[in-house]
Amino acid sequence: MLFRIQILFLSLLIVTAALADESTSRPQESPQTELEENMTVPEPVVEIEGISEYRLDNGVRVLLFPDESKEVVTVNMTVFVGSRHEGYGEAGMAHLLEHMLFKGTPTFPEVPKVLQDRGARFNGTTWLDRTNYYETLPASDENLRFALDLESDRLLNSFVRGEDLASEMTVVRNEFERGENSPLRVLMQRMQSAAYDWHNYGQSTIGNRSDIERVPVVKLRKFYRKYYRPDNVMVIVAGKFEPQHALQQIEETFGKLSNPDTPIDDTYTVEPPQDGERTVVLRRVGDVQFVGAAYHIPSGSHDDYAAMKALVYVLGDEPSGRLYKEMVEKEIASNVYTLAYGLTEPGLFMALAEIPKDNSIEQARQKLIDVIEESLRDNPITEQEVERARQQILKERELASADTDQIAVSLSDWAAQGDWRLYLLYRDRIESLTVEQVQQAAERYFVQNNRTVGLFIPSDEAQRIDIPESPDLITLFKDYQGREAVAAGEQFDPSPLAIEDRTTRGDFVGGMRYAALPKKTRGESVSLVLTLRFGTEQTLQGRIGAIELLGMLMSRGTDELDYQALQDELTRLRAELSVSSTVGLLQLQVKTKREFLPEVVELIGQILRKPRLDANELEVIKRQVVTSLQQNSNEPQAVSPRSVRKRLAPYAPDHVLYVQSIDEEIDMYKKVTVEEVRDLHEHFIGNQAGEIAVVGDFDIEELGKLGREQLEGWTADQPYVRVDRVPHPNVEGSMDVIETPDKSNAFFFSSQQYTMDDSEPEFAALTLGNFILGGGGLSSRLADRVRQQEGLSYGVRSSLSARAKDHRVDLTIYAITNPANREKLVRVIGEELDRLIDGGVTKEELEKAKEAYLQRNRVTRVDDAGLAAELLSTIFNDRTMEYYAQHEQQIQDATVDSVNEAIRKYIDPDQLVMAIAGDFASVKE
Repeated sequence: MLFRIQILFLSLLIVTAALADESTSRPQESPQTELEENMTVPEPVVEIEGISEYRLDNGVRVLLFPDESKEVVTVNMTVFVGSRHEGYGEAGMAHLLEHMLFKGTPTFPEVPKVLQDRGARFNGTTWLDRTNYYETLPASDENLRFALDLESDRLLNSFVRGEDLASEMTVVRNEFERGENSPLRVLMQRMQSAAYDWHNYGQSTIGNRSDIERVPVVKLRKFYRKYYRPDNVMVIVAGKFEPQHALQQIEETFGKLSNPDTPIDDTYTVEPPQDGERTVVLRRVGDVQFVGAAYHIPSGSHDDYAAMKALVYVLGDEPSGRLYKEMVEKEIASNVYTLAYGLTEPGLFMALAEIPKDNSIEQARQKLIDVIEESLRDNPITEQEVERARQQILKERELASADTDQIAVSLSDWAAQGDWRLYLLYRDRIESLTVEQVQQAAERYFVQNNRTVGLFIPSDEAQRIDIPESPDLITLFKDYQGREAVAAGEQFDPSPLAIEDRTTRGDFVGGMRYAALPKKTRGESVSLVLTLRFGTEQTLQGRIGAIELLGMLMSRGTDELDYQALQDELTRLRAELSVSSTVGLLQLQVKTKREFLPEVVELIGQILRKPRLDANELEVIKRQVVTSLQQNSNEPQAVSPRSVRKRLAPYAPDHVLYVQSIDEEIDMYKKVTVEEVRDLHEHFIGNQAGEIAVVGDFDIEELGKLGREQLEGWTADQPYVRVDRVPHPNVEGSMDVIETPDKSNAFFFSSQQYTMDDSEPEFAALTLGNFILGGGGLSSRLADRVRQQEGLSYGVRSSLSARAKDHRVDLTIYAITNPANREKLVRVIGEELDRLIDGGVTKEELEKAKEAYLQRNRVTRVDDAGLAAELLSTIFNDRTMEYYAQHEQQIQDATVDSVNEAIRKYIDPDQLVMAIAGDFASVKE
């Protein structure tokens, strides 16, 4: 299973400064110039497992990782500066500077726009040890050169202007406030800060409010000039490209850059051993409690880090983890999380528990500590626990290795820890990990005086835990050779008609249909998505709670395998699995490798037809769901969308599409019984209607035979008739203002619905209108005005989604902001809507939007799981990929007049159903 804390870790702590977005490419240009042919390129420093490292004369480090199976190329520039390099008054400066590098250079004055215009999926992130900038574009020599030109230019020539700082400061502050809304995130930061006396790892990457608000632009420029230089960067190129040509391009772009005369001084502060348990207490408004414990651990390059990573799973995995069994299963906590920071210098291990408001937080604190410290000593770690952790880590790694753009970012993180080869060495260490190593690491680092929690208790004698310093990496990698490179996939054309030519479609079993696209993939990966459709509007009434919990409970075991055994089997089969359910729909998604596909298909059959549906597991799920809802009851980003959806779904409380309040939903889940879930599965679920889509490395005949064996003869008592989700275009416009006390960030959400056929040209025209309005991420009218000019929001966007069978299209606009800016945000968004309707789009805007939108689609279809979902959609809507080809042709054919006509016909600011939630009362005070 996907380990939940990894998602938590990324969403709560890694600070992203540019919204990942998509754009466009130019026609390919492959002929090399005479200059390129005669240019000398550097020899590789080292080459391991298909990854080659080079070093330019000016110190630029280069990694090349070619992968012919992806029709995209990723360029990643990592600057080795993060929050640990900041000095007094500079808290958050590395992150703020990352934002500023999207403000342009003399050559590229509008960075987000030029990236979007080329179909790029791009981002920038800041962390403790590094800052990186990356973009994934359609593969072409021209796009590769563009990306290298852009990154080499903004490395040294970015505008760092006072007027840009004035607006971007408020955007970063808005991002800071968004994090302040999460008690768990703030608690983690407080624990991290308390754990360090001197080292800057105790300083949050986002910074503190005063430094964000007051930093002088002159000081920011000085920081920029100090760290943004050729000898402090690594350039990674991954995907489809010709290595020698790429090296020539890197020489022409990065190779010509000069370094300042003054070298960068290395940081040298070493955190002394902790000599006593430390305390941090956080009190804020909320309905859910949290307790955590943090322990100092070695750096990511140290041999013990692999053991600490295994302990993440030994303690926190669901359902095998010791914390899960002792706290969640025994109803002390509703969720537990564990993580281990892999950093350049010694980092932290954290364990956290989510405690229902009626439970004792003191009991939870003591239990958390007892399990981590006492239990691991009294009941030593077993070989089974270590093997399970090892296989889970390797499974996640192997599945991620199918995407070279993900690997590019991973390599940058390991490079920031000292050397990119740690990416490979870490794998080796995990594979050779012994139970003795893990036990020794637990006993060495999980001790009272190395602990930071919510209470301080003095001890009679000192107990100092010396954390080993980072090893000498030159010695570490002196004779390291790695292994053979992973087999690459085939070249693949992601255009709709080319996809359709390779796709086999047909009837499967019962009322199910399929679409299958076999192709060679990196790592022999396969992505499968399956849906089963069930029930009618009448027969599903009164069963919503059981319906919503069915999928989660099915994923927790079969007749033959309990929850733990099922997770172990998925790990062995290198399979990621998720099962979800909603009104009339059960969906299963899986990703695995070709060699395990037959066994995975058999396992899917067991999960679908013979789920365990255990009563105890249902109670665990109910507690987790209820606790999450309680936590969201005061969360702006949860309550304002619910308010809007409720107004746009004017159904009676007994209707299956009725939108409940949070209290109603909590009450519903509490009442669900296991008998209701079992009855639903027995009488409603079968092969009477559904779809299967598969993309990846598989044999179509073998897979078809295996799949039919699992699903044949499986009928349901209850018939299936789709529940229509018709549009409600005549709902009156409104604005709900919702108080969420003690939340630093407000969330604005709005929507309206249209009756529209998404196969008609006017849908394509409206799609372009929305793309120009706010669908283009950082480069759109809303982003330009609300974020770039006014500095009102870190995130603002609009989206357009279609339900083909309902002839329904939804427009949504949302943004986060400071509660004090509520009225101004709403006014500015309204002004941009009026400007779009009254003034229309321009020809230049339209042409760039067309190119960006089409190239974004091309980049999206490179992902096998996303492509499988798209194929599944075509089956359900009785279409083929020719629909997308037709839609893209309609996009090409759209005119300024047709786009403006669609905008004026459908978008009505007065009819927007809006809600904004935040702590507005404190602003008035």
